[in-house]
Amino acid sequence: MTALWVVTVIALVVAVAAWLAARRATRRLAQLSEMYWELKYQHSELKNALSRGAAHQAPAADPTGSPAPAQPARPTDSFVPLQSLRR
Repeated sequence: MTALWVVTVIALVVAVAAWLAARRATRRLAQLSEMYWELKYQHSELKNALSRGAAHQAPAADPTGSPAPAQPARPTDSFVPLQSLRR
């Protein structure tokens, strides 16, 4: 009879340990997912900034010395992270 109680207690301890490990893994997964989407958002922002920077480089002045008129920037598509849609 004592052996059954020992097995029951050991099973309970293992179950609690597994439950705690699962909770830690869930929190870590949420953190990694948030970091992934933030990194993806920052990557697209930098990519857009670089494309805007390459498009807005100073054009060569005309022979009279007057600067060329600035052209308005075209709007570009940008990445929207899923985290902002959940809120």
